[in-house]
Amino acid sequence: MGADQEGTQGQNKLGELIKRALHAKSMSMRRLGGIAGMDAASISRIVSGKQRPRLEQLHLFAQHLQIPIQELLTAAGLESNEMKDGISELRDALRGSGIHVENMTDQIRKELHKYEAYAQTEEGREMIRSSFLPKLEQLRSRGYYIDQLRDLYNEYVSGGLPDAERHVIGSALLYFVLSTDIIPDFNFPFGYIDDAIAVRIVLERLEAMRRPS
Repeated sequence: MGADQEGTQGQNKLGELIKRALHAKSMSMRRLGGIAGMDAASISRIVSGKQRPRLEQLHLFAQHLQIPIQELLTAAGLESNEMKDGISELRDALRGSGIHVENMTDQIRKELHKYEAYAQTEEGREMIRSSFLPKLEQLRSRGYYIDQLRDLYNEYVSGGLPDAERHVIGSALLYFVLSTDIIPDFNFPFGYIDDAIAVRIVLERLEAMRRPS
């Protein structure tokens, strides 16, 4: 499959996602364009797969259609090399919202280290058991990051993990559950970006732990 065909398929997924959100809100593309400050014709071309979306356009869709930004990025196929090219745009957008991201990954690693210790306590384990699934349900969405979180939770409760791996996974689940995020969850549409980074850090740690020596 060629790159152009892959890109078209990704945009078709994005189009379906946007159309479902518009239908759920009984909103036309023209109405969306009016409240989001976007040209309705551009929205139509993005939905039909005839135009590739810019990162700032995805932010507007996230804001006005209440679609998690990570889900839009996944549907648009912007989680690989193209996503890397858009990091500076995303960084600028976050900074414009008052979020300082220069040391975000280091901050998240420190928080995960704290939650890893908490995951080893009965209080931490009970927090995961009682709070993770209800919070996940509140999002009422799907996407690559959400699926990863759900997979980690299923591993966590499977009972077949070594303690060290279970504690590492627990750190990501607690980071998601607790409200002391680097980016607060209420800071829509950016609130779950740091949770997605935390999941990626934990997955990389698990991969290293499971790699044959």
